[in-house]
Amino acid sequence: MASVAVAAQTTCSRCHATLGGSRYELRAGEERRLHCLRCGFLYPPMVRRSLLIALLVGTVLTAINQGNLLVAGDFPAALYWKIPLTYSVPFCVATTGALLNARVRRSL
Repeated sequence: MASVAVAAQTTCSRCHATLGGSRYELRAGEERRLHCLRCGFLYPPMVRRSLLIALLVGTVLTAINQGNLLVAGDFPAALYWKIPLTYSVPFCVATTGALLNARVRRSL
C-alpha cells in the first residue's frame, strides 16, 4: 500500500517542487520518498554512502597509482590535482549509480 502512495506523489518530498519526468525514490530504512534530481543529489544517506565509497576506493587507487612517489617522499606539483581527482571519480560513479538505481520509471 505504501508504494501506491509513493507512486501517486506529484511533488518532491524535500523542496515540494512539481515532479516532472525525473523522479527518484530514495529510502532511509523503511521510509520511501520521491525526490527531484536536485534533492536526490543532496540526499544525506546517499551522500554519506558515496563519500565512504570514495574514501575507500580513492585511497586504494592513490596507493596503486601514486604510492611509489608518496613512499619516496617526493610530492610533485601534479599530485595536487591528481589525488583529489582520484577521490572524486569513485564519488561521482557511486552517486550516479545510486541515482540511476533509484529512478522511478513511468508505466505506459
